[in-house]
Amino acid sequence: MSGAPARPVRVVVCDDQMLVRTGLVTIIDAQPDMEVAGECADGRAAVDLARKERPDVVVMDVRMPVLDGIEATRLLAGSGVPDPVKVLVVTTFNLDEYVYEALRAGASGFLLKDAPPDRLLHGIRTVASGAALLDPEVTRQLVGRYASRIRPSEDGGDREVPLTPRELEVLRLIADGLSNSEIAAALVISQETVKTFVSRILSKLQLRDRVQAVVYAYRRGLVN
Repeated sequence: MSGAPARPVRVVVCDDQMLVRTGLVTIIDAQPDMEVAGECADGRAAVDLARKERPDVVVMDVRMPVLDGIEATRLLAGSGVPDPVKVLVVTTFNLDEYVYEALRAGASGFLLKDAPPDRLLHGIRTVASGAALLDPEVTRQLVGRYASRIRPSEDGGDREVPLTPRELEVLRLIADGLSNSEIAAALVISQETVKTFVSRILSKLQLRDRVQAVVYAYRRGLVN
């Protein structure tokens, strides 16, 4: 006896460029396990639409009129929001300066706008499942370009981080954009062990997900 079919992942698409937005909507709606719950062209509309439709994921552009993607993300997923919505930020290949701020605002992940459709769809599914999505290339560029700004000089480094040496090692690999399987291979441990370490790290540091762990690592200067 088979169970009831899984409910499709409901997605709101927000991008002020009609061509881009239409392309995203077309790709998402073509998937049997997804449906577009709505689309809009500015951050204010995204907030209103997401609060009305309660989608599983909002695909959010960063630079938009009326209200930018950062503020929209903060209103939907920021600290203190009682029932946050998962936000997947998309940015241009040039690495929008504001992506870091969007992550701090509560985004569950980010992708490059020129990513192939299968990566976008994987990103939506990943974020919808409750996991965070970090594009390793963008993560490294982000930190390389803005390291001086996201590492406050008053940070005390490892001395302020309540983690074991092994947990610190795992945190650094997370910040490098590695997946659980890649971390397991690098440290020659099982993926289940990696999951345990990740859970401990998030719990000890009182972080919501891997995205916040990456931000934390770079703000503390734990990654070169």
